[in-house]
Amino acid sequence: MAAPEVHAVAEEQDPAVLAALVQLFGPDGRSDPYTPARVLREAGPIHQTPLGHRVLTRYEDCAAVLSTTAWSHAEEAGMMHPTVKPENAADELPTSFLWMEPPDHTRLRNLVTKGFTPRMVTRLRPRIEELSEQLVDNCLAAGEFDLIEQIAYPLPLIIACELIGVPKEAYGQVHQWSQDLARGFDHDYTLPEESLKARSAASRGFMGYFRELLNERRVDPKDDLLSVLSQVEDRGDVLSEQELLATCITTFVAGHETTANLIGTGMLRLLRAPDQIQALRDRPELTAVAPDELLRLEPSVQITTRAATRPITVAGHDFETGEGVVILINSANHDERVFADPDRTDVARYSDPMNPAKKHLGFSLGIHYCLGAPLALLEMEVLLDVILRKVSALELLSEDPPFKPNVVIRGLESLQVGFKPA
Repeated sequence: MAAPEVHAVAEEQDPAVLAALVQLFGPDGRSDPYTPARVLREAGPIHQTPLGHRVLTRYEDCAAVLSTTAWSHAEEAGMMHPTVKPENAADELPTSFLWMEPPDHTRLRNLVTKGFTPRMVTRLRPRIEELSEQLVDNCLAAGEFDLIEQIAYPLPLIIACELIGVPKEAYGQVHQWSQDLARGFDHDYTLPEESLKARSAASRGFMGYFRELLNERRVDPKDDLLSVLSQVEDRGDVLSEQELLATCITTFVAGHETTANLIGTGMLRLLRAPDQIQALRDRPELTAVAPDELLRLEPSVQITTRAATRPITVAGHDFETGEGVVILINSANHDERVFADPDRTDVARYSDPMNPAKKHLGFSLGIHYCLGAPLALLEMEVLLDVILRKVSALELLSEDPPFKPNVVIRGLESLQVGFKPA
């Protein structure tokens, strides 16, 4: 299926809608994408950006597109990264099954699933607890610190490296590559030249590095995901080396970059709502459901795309086969038609099994539902539990912490906080 060409908008735009679109996708939208998203949502269910893409603003429409195979995710490269030539896409954007559809998506996802079974994730809890306690103890000793640098990145980075099989001496390098790739998920036309070059260098660096590790595991297997993947070909499965490498990269970046953002923005939400920290202290069982509320409020992946696989109508617009749409997860998760008082942090929102809140879109829906969702939620749950046990007072030291420039994969650059021991 050919991706639709990017073109300028010919139709007239409501000035308020155009201003909201510019704010949402521009630098001013990083610290607060939810105010312009609300303007768009109230103005209508669908709008057109200056680049010519249609955007969906409301939950029901977004959920409908994400949950059906009438829409494909395989065209995101063409929609978001027009500067990458198709023949170079595998090297420049090694996304594996992330941007595939069945049967290839099913084949590759099933391979990675072996490393994320409920049993495998449960086995990681003691290690996550141990590491969370170490990180929090270090921060308590310091008193004041950058939560992003000292907790939000180290926790999921170390867990992802240990799960996949990346040795300690490479932690710093793979972390930098991961950040460069995450930045590169934004639309090419919004990225400065140095970001495009960094994305290319990170992709090629990752490919070469994981190629070496996979070759080592073929000779000397270990108890990690790399070893599982390295032996796939030996069992007769159809899997190219390119697919193996891209699968490793996708699993690593998705396994630590988005979780780091969840920890950072989630803790910022709690620090700004001390009554909700107290609610967690009063009802410790809420630490198991609070991460879903924090991800609803602050989805790590703010937007995604799909392209119609057949003529279809959504939000009153008739889409032709191959026509793309941008799904505003940040808007859908705050849709007042679905979530009561949607901008309020409520750690008990997902606690009532008899009257559950609507499923947020932070992990997507359908066949592209996030494979690492249980692990991300577990890491946030365990960290919250450790903080509540070890920390008596939490203080936000900067009222306006800086965000990274990323639009698609959004997160904090730093978060200066203070911890006092219990």
